[in-house]
Amino acid sequence: MTSPANTTAGCAAPDQSAPLPASVDLEKETVITGAVRTADGEAVGGAYVRLLDSSGEFTAEVVTSPEGVFRFFAAPGAWTLRALSRSGNGDLTVDAARGVNEVGLTVAN
Repeated sequence: MTSPANTTAGCAAPDQSAPLPASVDLEKETVITGAVRTADGEAVGGAYVRLLDSSGEFTAEVVTSPEGVFRFFAAPGAWTLRALSRSGNGDLTVDAARGVNEVGLTVAN
């Protein structure tokens, strides 16, 4: 059985590196996207990135692409991104606005 082009092999998660669908209205949607990297700048594929709301409650989780890329669709506001990987862990606070919010998330041992 083969997986659809927009999913990662072995799971039903969308391909985090795929372009945004044309149907996404960036005037109404809030997208938080970026890449997980080590302090040396190496991409961290297979990291788990969690999206936590302003009170620290778990909201969603994705697995990064081989290039370390992740993407969330969220509401505007304050969010925390938490990366968990074999290369280390890292947190980043984001004040997301409508449209695309590009961030970099660094992990350390």
